[in-house]
Amino acid sequence: MFKSGVGFLALFGLGWWLLATSALDGAARPIAVGGGCLVTVGLMLAARRFLPASAGAPFPADRRRRFNQINGLQWLVIIVIAVVCSRAGVPVLIPPLVALVVGLHFLPLAAVFGQPRLRVPAALLVGAGLAGAAVWLADGPDRAVRFTVGLVSALCLWGTALWTVAGTASAAGRGVPG
Repeated sequence: MFKSGVGFLALFGLGWWLLATSALDGAARPIAVGGGCLVTVGLMLAARRFLPASAGAPFPADRRRRFNQINGLQWLVIIVIAVVCSRAGVPVLIPPLVALVVGLHFLPLAAVFGQPRLRVPAALLVGAGLAGAAVWLADGPDRAVRFTVGLVSALCLWGTALWTVAGTASAAGRGVPG
């Protein structure tokens, strides 16, 4: 179900969506959470249904090693951000800074996978982080920071997952290798 990264994009999109919905009150929150779960499951089922079997093939060893290095560094930086922001008394900055790091990690991944289109979610996630930081700098409430970063990041990752399914399925339908 994690063909062409769609499963990861869908699940991390859900994580960002849950961050966004944490800013909601009342009945809106469980409805929004349920909707996010449906989107995630729908994307994963679409990947399973429409992507060719070759889309789930394992990476060659060199790409897998580089992928692991990039992701390991990303997680290390995220942990440092969480610790530093928590100790500095500004946990509200964790989501914007994490969005920046996640966005930036897509840039080397674009090269590793030979997928220049990954620069789009890179730019959008960096934009989400900057938007959240701008809300904070403008003395916006913490919930507005969470909502802004979470919503933009979730839509970005889900959109990239949908783009992957639509593009790969379309290419496969035309007989173009994925």
